[in-house]
Amino acid sequence: MQWGETFLIISIMMIAVMGPSVVIAVLGYAVIKALSRNPSAASKVFMGMVIMLIFVEAISIVAILIVFQLFGK
Repeated sequence: MQWGETFLIISIMMIAVMGPSVVIAVLGYAVIKALSRNPSAASKVFMGMVIMLIFVEAISIVAILIVFQLFGK
């Protein structure tokens, strides 16, 4: 394996991991802000948050599996 291919794999893995991490951080900030404005809507906000977290994690797992499939030897 050459240095260029190794750098490419590391870059794609970093994007596949950092993208969902940023989304989770933004989601956490939005949930805390929403709950501070309207604490009585906690159950609705919680369900929306859980569903979004499931989708974000699924996308990150699919991205990592695609990277392994493309660059696995």
